Amino acid sequence: MESIETLNQRLINYYGTDVVTGQPSFRIVWAPDETEMRLVDMVGGIQLLHAEVREVKKYPYMKEMYVLERLVAVPEISQHELPAVKISYEPIWSYCDGDQNALPPIWAATKFVVDTLFAALGKASMRKYIDSEKNTTPEGKEQRITELQGELFGDETNVGDALRYKQGIVVPPNYNKE
Repeated sequence: MESIETLNQRLINYYGTDVVTGQPSFRIVWAPDETEMRLVDMVGGIQLLHAEVREVKKYPYMKEMYVLERLVAVPEISQHELPAVKISYEPIWSYCDGDQNALPPIWAATKFVVDTLFAALGKASMRKYIDSEKNTTPEGKEQRITELQGELFGDETNVGDALRYKQGIVVPPNYNKE
């Protein structure tokens, strides 16, 4: 598995940085570590007399997992919620399975998500890498999607997941109970 620093550097190399700020266009972060300055009117279940800007957890609903974020301009309608910034990193994808179990970030999946985002927006990505001819045919694309799903979700069984995340025990066939 590649380190987060390596993946973030690849994101910069493939998709670039913001022209004005120089910040990466995409990044991978650990969700529990992310905070932001946000206008709040309730703290710990207590209603404040006046709303105030406080540093709060950005992803309180996400447990221990990585998140792929994109740098975007804060829409004018939302600027009162984030008064301290004009641009912000917003979540694109969380690295987890259907049961909200954390998955390790991998480059192939990250690149696939970003390229899919650009395709959905009708824009060509800023990437420098061009897919091989295998991935330009419908059959090649289908094969690549199947490979990515296999890497991300495995066989989708509790036993397979336990073994994948080193929580299961394997008994070798030559084991002799004494």
